[in-house]
Amino acid sequence: MSRIGKQIIAIPEKAKLAVQGKTVKVDGPLGSLVYSLPDHMTAELKDGKLALAVAGGEPRMMNMLHGTARARIANMVKGVVTGFEKILELQGLGFKAQISGAKLSMELGFSHPVLFDIPPGIKMEVDPKQTILTIKGADKVLVGDVAARIRKIRPPEPYKGSGIRYQNEHIARKAGKTAVAAKK
Repeated sequence: MSRIGKQIIAIPEKAKLAVQGKTVKVDGPLGSLVYSLPDHMTAELKDGKLALAVAGGEPRMMNMLHGTARARIANMVKGVVTGFEKILELQGLGFKAQISGAKLSMELGFSHPVLFDIPPGIKMEVDPKQTILTIKGADKVLVGDVAARIRKIRPPEPYKGSGIRYQNEHIARKAGKTAVAAKK
């Protein structure tokens, strides 16, 4: 049995959790999320606490799925109550972002602005300097995926460090040709 999977998930008062067969649905002030349990796994809701149990299946695989399912459901509960956020920084000369409707428009040093469709369930904010982008949502997986797809458009390069990076991300910098030539 998985150590993570054995842990009980406490449901806060703001969240409402319902189990119907293999489907777990969580509702809260920030939205509603649904998760389908893997085969050989059951969920039992008792006194505002959710417990997952495994019966059958390959033991090693079910151990992994047990912990994963518990973590996903716990993240769903946290997401609908407090939400998740990722902060991206745009660093580079003339790099900026702005939101218009359901699209994010970014100027990243290309010959054209880059347009990114904001998926449903995601809220984005841009600071007044237009260099810090905050991505918020109830679904942790979706927030992380959107942040990764935006970062992939222009990842930080190792010489000047310009590009899109996560806030407080350390970029290993390389010495340029002039610095290498000066050492000889």
